[in-house]
Amino acid sequence: MNLIQATRDGRIEGTVVRLVSDRPEASALDSARQLGVPTEVLEPVRPGARLAREAEERLLEIVIEDAPDLIALCGFMRLLRKSFLDRVSAPILNVHPSLLPAFPGLEPQRQAVESGAGTTGVTVHRVDAGMDTGPIVVQASTPILPGETAEGLADRLLPIEHRLYVEAIQRIQREKT
Repeated sequence: MNLIQATRDGRIEGTVVRLVSDRPEASALDSARQLGVPTEVLEPVRPGARLAREAEERLLEIVIEDAPDLIALCGFMRLLRKSFLDRVSAPILNVHPSLLPAFPGLEPQRQAVESGAGTTGVTVHRVDAGMDTGPIVVQASTPILPGETAEGLADRLLPIEHRLYVEAIQRIQREKT
């Protein structure tokens, strides 16, 4: 909802035209609907790192229908195929709660805490066909506090994710002008 709010209060130019999720239980779906943003759930939902091919084809149809200037992935825990990425001209961004390339993939907060790292952070990057491997747009670091849990770290990183995602989109928008 952070990005919807940012478009409405002028921090980001534009409008969120649709919220698409691969998780039917995502709370963001209800929040978006309450704010008047159309939503869609990609079907079929299957376990695994990649979307079902049918779901990815539907996502491509949505992108073609909506013709967005930018696609922002939030909590989207799937890899997109190169064939999909090659057909989308809009930048695709993802936010990840670590200082990539450290701790890619699932549960980066747990990975950071268990590794004994003293610092972690948030990365917004362009999406490519790899797992959290696309070019970095912006990062911000924060210390891992003594005795901190993965859950506590995740809670502390969330406001940084929100701030940084807006900053990354502003940067992409400036590059276009």
